Amino acid sequence: MKGCVIGAAVFASVILNPVAAKPSEFVAIADIAPSIQKDIRYFGRDNFVGTAIDGYLAPKCLLHQDAAKALAKVQKKALQQGMTLKVFDCYRPQRAVDHFVRWVSDTSAQDTKAHYYPNLDKGVLLGDYIAAKSGHSRGATVDLTLVDMASGEELDMGSAFDMFDPISNTDDPRINAQQRKNRYLLRDLMTAQGFAPYAMEWWHFSLKPQPYPDTYFDFVVR
Repeated sequence: MKGCVIGAAVFASVILNPVAAKPSEFVAIADIAPSIQKDIRYFGRDNFVGTAIDGYLAPKCLLHQDAAKALAKVQKKALQQGMTLKVFDCYRPQRAVDHFVRWVSDTSAQDTKAHYYPNLDKGVLLGDYIAAKSGHSRGATVDLTLVDMASGEELDMGSAFDMFDPISNTDDPRINAQQRKNRYLLRDLMTAQGFAPYAMEWWHFSLKPQPYPDTYFDFVVR
């Protein structure tokens, strides 16, 4: 979930005046590629914080139009292979990132440890996994997986979305051959349309070049 972030060294810095206005170039993926499935985890409680996240007022996937159009091309190729994309998170308001930082700073909140970071101390999540700025807030980063259309099941990727653990690294040696094949299928579909992967998280991709490389937005998802 985190990739393309500024790490622990800047955790103490204050993000001043994040951009609160929604640019006209941001669109809902449902309007561009309605067959893409959605499971927007931060709208509800099924996430590593265990509660709805600040800034998510609707279970929508919003993206800059360039990223949305590129993702629609990925979906077309996936459908040709009997698959569909399922998105977990797209544009993420800065206030949601702030919510994550507050959570990781509260070491007493450990309710989700067994599912999301069973092998790590919460304190080490700051940096590679959770940081004060996220590429998602720029509007061209997406977290997603593949679903087999015949079975309706997500492909086995060897770890769950937002599993904070080295096993979520795309090339972790512990995953089996089929899980690696599934990860590479997703990676290859995404990179073919201009998305760059994040090696620590098999589900995380960012469009290159970024339409807003230096801007972090804070308008709510509604």
